[in-house]
Amino acid sequence: MRPGEVAPGTRPLLTGRSEARQGSQNPWSRVERPHVAARMEDALDTWIAATLVQRGWTVRIVPYGGYGGPGWVRVLARTVLAAPGVADDDLAESGATAQTHDQDRDLADVRGWRSFLSAPVASTDVEVHVGDQVHHVVADRGGYVDHVLVGELEPGWQEVTLSACGSAPVTAPIQVAAQVGTGVVCDIDDTVMVTRLPRPFIAAWNSLVRRADAREAVPGMAGLLHALRDRDPDGPLVYLSTGAWDTAPAVARFLRVHGFPAGTLLMTDWGPTNTGWFRSGPRHKVTQLRRLFHELPDVRWSLVGDDGQQDPRVYAGALANHGDNVAAVLLRQLTFAEHVLSSLTAWHFPPDGTPRPTREVPVLAGPDGFALLDAARGAGLV
Repeated sequence: MRPGEVAPGTRPLLTGRSEARQGSQNPWSRVERPHVAARMEDALDTWIAATLVQRGWTVRIVPYGGYGGPGWVRVLARTVLAAPGVADDDLAESGATAQTHDQDRDLADVRGWRSFLSAPVASTDVEVHVGDQVHHVVADRGGYVDHVLVGELEPGWQEVTLSACGSAPVTAPIQVAAQVGTGVVCDIDDTVMVTRLPRPFIAAWNSLVRRADAREAVPGMAGLLHALRDRDPDGPLVYLSTGAWDTAPAVARFLRVHGFPAGTLLMTDWGPTNTGWFRSGPRHKVTQLRRLFHELPDVRWSLVGDDGQQDPRVYAGALANHGDNVAAVLLRQLTFAEHVLSSLTAWHFPPDGTPRPTREVPVLAGPDGFALLDAARGAGLV
């Protein structure tokens, strides 16, 4: 399968221009000439990469958790340059998302700054083994590998192998969903983790310095997600966040330390895009939801988020435009103080920006995971 092709059994996301969708850095529409910000970033990255290679840094692969369905998988990883003294195990552990594999080392005492002991390297050739299939793909301008590939894997957690430029092979966890079932999409910030965004210094401290076991989890949310997941153990669980991929290691460790169920992280990149200086967080969520709905058309999703920022409007749009793909919407209600910290305002979204329940799709709300779990039981979701 060539990059950009749609795997058998899935529906195309949009008509035409599919080759522009590969990679975390690329927008939905094809751009013949990238934005000046992207060209500036590319020039800086090229200079940094050349300098580091001269100092003995080598290409490594940081694997992320992916997902898939019958006959196909979505593989996520990043190619980076790492110093000779940085072990492959450190990079692989820092990049692995929430998964079913137990970690022998004490993850609670690992700090987020370790994730930045590398530099992205663009346009690297990567070999991917999916079952008995071998694929050759190319990392994008940010070093990201994001490709849908053909491969037959059994439902449940499986592994694919990646290698590049003579680097040691690494394995990436893949959760393969059954063709029909239920799944869960869950926000991270202020839904499972108390982040108090947009206070940047606290957010940076939490992501880079603070230990995973010292960060605050929203009470009851781990139990709620386990209950939703137990309804269909082979169904996909996706943690969808507007956070940067560079913070994925800290987020993954947090999820494991606090007992959250295994899932795939879908994050974004905070740098310039091919169309502008900054990327849109809500657009990232809409794009990824739309992709999940099209790639797994017979899976019905429970959408879990909070009412502090964009989740109500994003989920309302999903319910209005893709109601057949939505099983339920569950929103954690923030406190007054959390609303102020989250959106710099005490006002909630207006009624037209909040999901409205239907006969088939309940919309539930509660201050924490315990209340949402009680509501989910009452609605027959668990």
